[in-house]
Amino acid sequence: MSNTTSTPKPTSVAKGQTADGSIVTEANSHGKTVIDNGVIAKIAGIAAREVRGVHALGGGAARAFGAIRDAIGSSDLSQGIRVEVGETQVAADVVIVADYPVDLQVVASEVRASIIRAIEQFVGMEVTEVNVTVSDVFIPSDDEDQNAEARVQ
Repeated sequence: MSNTTSTPKPTSVAKGQTADGSIVTEANSHGKTVIDNGVIAKIAGIAAREVRGVHALGGGAARAFGAIRDAIGSSDLSQGIRVEVGETQVAADVVIVADYPVDLQVVASEVRASIIRAIEQFVGMEVTEVNVTVSDVFIPSDDEDQNAEARVQ
């Protein structure tokens, strides 16, 4: 009789949601990985902000609160993003303010592609849909152009 010990094989646990809505993306005998829904929303927010032509995220009220948070040094990168997370899939809704003049359809399409790419790459979940709402366009005012000459004297 030989005295050999066998190494236990990792046992997999199915992916799923926790009681607080977080996602268990991987579980085995060595532990489990849980990704909070807020993390997925933040990843989507960062991806949307990276698209050229996106001035801001969120509707008017969200941007007002965001300006206050920014003033005190506590920005919310998930502002304007809502995610629904299932066991293996994610759906997202995003509200953007676009720069003027841009092709709104192109910007929306690029936001959608950027969010899908980021969630699939960083979270490893399939994205079923990304709905983009353009709530406003940002038009730089003449007051912001400090090199402009006065029109009247």
